[in-house]
Amino acid sequence: MTSVSTTLPPPEYAKIISTELMIPQSSVDSVIRLLDEGCTVPFIARYRKEATGGTEDAAIEKTMEHLDFHRSLNDRKQAILDSINEKGNLTPELLAKVIKATTRTALEDLYLPYRPKRRTRATMAKEKGLLPLADRMWAQSDREGDLQMIAKEFVDADRGVPSTDDALQGARDIVAEQITENAAWRAAVRHLTSTKGFMTSRAARGKSKEESKFQDYYEFSEPLKRIPSHRVLAILRGEKEGFLTYRIAPDPESARTLLSNRVLDGHSSIWEQQMRKASDDAYDRLLAPQLQTEIRTELKLQADSDAIDVFATNLRDLLMAPPFGGKTVMAIDPGYRTGCKVVVLGPTGRLLDHGVVYPTVPRKDVAGTEKAFDNWFARFPDIEGVPIGNGTGGRETLAIVSRYLKASHPGVRALTVNESGASVYSASPIAREELPDRDVTVRGAVSIGRRLQDPLAELVKIDPKSIGVGQYQHDVDQKRLKQKLDSVVQSCVNNVGVDVNTASPALLSYVSGITSRIAKNIVAYRDESGGFASRKEFRKVSGLGAKAFEQSAGFLRVKGDTALDNSAVHPERYKLVEKIASDLGHEVDQLIGDSQSVRAIDIQSYVDNTVGLYTLQDIVSELEKPGRDPRKDFEAVEFLESVQELEDLEKGMVMNGVVTNVTKFGAFIDVGVHQDGLVHVSKIADRFISDPAEVLHAGQNVRVRVMEIDIERKRISLSIRDAN
Repeated sequence: MTSVSTTLPPPEYAKIISTELMIPQSSVDSVIRLLDEGCTVPFIARYRKEATGGTEDAAIEKTMEHLDFHRSLNDRKQAILDSINEKGNLTPELLAKVIKATTRTALEDLYLPYRPKRRTRATMAKEKGLLPLADRMWAQSDREGDLQMIAKEFVDADRGVPSTDDALQGARDIVAEQITENAAWRAAVRHLTSTKGFMTSRAARGKSKEESKFQDYYEFSEPLKRIPSHRVLAILRGEKEGFLTYRIAPDPESARTLLSNRVLDGHSSIWEQQMRKASDDAYDRLLAPQLQTEIRTELKLQADSDAIDVFATNLRDLLMAPPFGGKTVMAIDPGYRTGCKVVVLGPTGRLLDHGVVYPTVPRKDVAGTEKAFDNWFARFPDIEGVPIGNGTGGRETLAIVSRYLKASHPGVRALTVNESGASVYSASPIAREELPDRDVTVRGAVSIGRRLQDPLAELVKIDPKSIGVGQYQHDVDQKRLKQKLDSVVQSCVNNVGVDVNTASPALLSYVSGITSRIAKNIVAYRDESGGFASRKEFRKVSGLGAKAFEQSAGFLRVKGDTALDNSAVHPERYKLVEKIASDLGHEVDQLIGDSQSVRAIDIQSYVDNTVGLYTLQDIVSELEKPGRDPRKDFEAVEFLESVQELEDLEKGMVMNGVVTNVTKFGAFIDVGVHQDGLVHVSKIADRFISDPAEVLHAGQNVRVRVMEIDIERKRISLSIRDAN
């Protein structure tokens, strides 16, 4: 066969992605160019709005994901074309089909007949010399004749074909494989399976009477087009743990009929029965198992994507939770036998003192605890809050501390803090580096306190999977999960901004353009020099070159020589701000924060070919309120003091709670009993909502009513809708 050129036409990524995401092509073009130049998503979203038409960071992130997909698809097309061409099988028609393929599935269908194969029944039949018989069967052109006589010509005991039945069986094996490799027929059966098929699960052998968290799936079936992602992941986990078996398929008879109608040419032929057998075998033995694996992979990918998106949303809400602020706190990591670990932290999170008290069982030394508190408050009279971890003994400790504060320090509040992941932090290299002379119990209490002061600055030190805001996080694609969560953390950190003179290396490493190595170099430089006095000093940090400075400078804040250094105005626009201030008859530092003067700026007069309205509007907003924290004001939640354990709950109770996790089917609420309750999506609002995230977010304070309590299974059913 004549060789065909495999040169692919230049890919039009911007045009394709523009259509997919409904973003102007010029914006996509600019985003792609900036990404290829090494710019980060936060930098592009904040400081290159003119180029992208104000495209937001979420759309830029999606553009990057689609770009990666299409580049990968294009690379795969090239590899497939080269492989087919090397064997001399590439035709202009096949080349055109490969070029037009828009999905990986369609591309692999085209490649399937040419892909190197393992040894199959069809290949063994070909080795026995049965391909001519299969070709004659495939052609279906014989209207008359004796099948046995035709097949007899291929009987050869020495080649493993002892009878005519064996010859016909071998020919059917070859035809069955050819049927399976027909891209159009394969696509038709795939479509039937996707639109009419079911995911069905059953209890694994010997498990039907065993109680487990998978009991709801022991006899379960749901249409593929309607099954939600969380149920897919639950079934797959149940299968992995040996409790379930599952099947993905349409009605088998419908699939066989659909395929045989395409395989048979519609004319009477002596091969009709043989072709029908081959078609049924193709579906049952080859196509159905292959499509089950393929669709399972697609379902898993979609379920992963949904779960990762939910996880990312919850993580963003938790990271952007309102900070208590730079205030001195006395933090407590509660416990029973080993006592409650207490630390006092200064406004910047520095450890000032620590100790242990035993207010709960078995010692119940309340008097000794209160005496220790008296001493700490005497030494540190500026304590403004007492954060207490919500783990074992948390509610009992909260009640004791609240009574003490009410009597002795009524202006100070005890506050519950979610301690998920604190133990992970306490044993981590970051904790050992920050608190090398303290044991893990002290480090855990320090983490609880710092989480209250600044959740974002502290939680970036912990693997997001350990924070407790996701579902099935260990079941989803770990690489995709890490990429998404890292992106969320980076977005939050850059949205808030970072004080370069106080930030930890962990926090600095999430700043746009800053690697872990550069973050450590920043800390080393400030330790040696006594801190940064201006953004210009960043250039003195080893490894922080021109590109890293460009990407990071606007997000790193310095309380130093000029107020601009403590704002989100990028140094590349300082001269513009100086001109604006001069035109108004002000010094720059006089202009910053002067709302009346700032509102008098005629931004249109400063628009030129280097700066546009997007940038000018951001500058004016920043000049009016420099370094504004986008997070909301802190608001504490108060749990019912009479409810501390699951057994204390009563049906009908109305109480305060905190959203800990939002899923597609509902939200989990901490009501202070060591076991989160579930508010089903149908119980969240008076109106219909399809996604709980429309109304709720992690960290939100809510009022709930207790609907059902299952103490044995440790399940609490709650309602927000019925709490008012």
